[in-house]
Amino acid sequence: MTQPTLIIGNRNYSSWSLRAWLMLKMTGQPFEEIQIALDETNTKQEILRYSPSGRVPVMIWDELSVWDSLAIGEYLAERLPGARLWPEDPTARSIARSVSSEMHSGFTALREHMPMNIRGSFPGIGREQGVQEDINRIAAIWRRCRKRFGTSVDEGFLFGHFSIADAMFAPVATRFTTFAVELGEEEQDYVDRILGLPAMRDWITAAENEPMIIESAEF
Repeated sequence: MTQPTLIIGNRNYSSWSLRAWLMLKMTGQPFEEIQIALDETNTKQEILRYSPSGRVPVMIWDELSVWDSLAIGEYLAERLPGARLWPEDPTARSIARSVSSEMHSGFTALREHMPMNIRGSFPGIGREQGVQEDINRIAAIWRRCRKRFGTSVDEGFLFGHFSIADAMFAPVATRFTTFAVELGEEEQDYVDRILGLPAMRDWITAAENEPMIIESAEF
């Protein structure tokens, strides 16, 4: 089996790159990565060498290109079933797909006003209209999923074993830390669980050491 190659953007800012990278990392499958600096004059041109959408991430495996983080996750779940990226139980799997899709397409206020910036520390910033509603909804998802499904395998994730759903919400855990969002004990425990993953610690360390700066994500 050949190794996949994952093309990502800046670790400090690219939430979608983090999602795909974490999914792939958690499968245990060795892979190569290519990083393209975002927000540069040649960024679009460089990404188009690998991705027809002109966006990162994109995964290339056996001459197949898969782009979009959720699509990458679906492909990995099918190709590497032993990684258990989706819950085995049909009900849990349906809900895991639902909350992953909600994260994929929603929470626009949070995305706009609390962009991912792992190196940053912006307490009190980003509380524009709609953001608290997004925070409340995310917190409710975390509580309900962990309460209903997180006890089958006591690993502290949304559906017991680490899943695509956890990868989809991993950038939110960094956002809540960067912007010092006040959380309940249950939600903070989940944030700590995600940020404590060895793979996440590796990503965060690399993000902290990146030289690239995107001014629009700084305050």
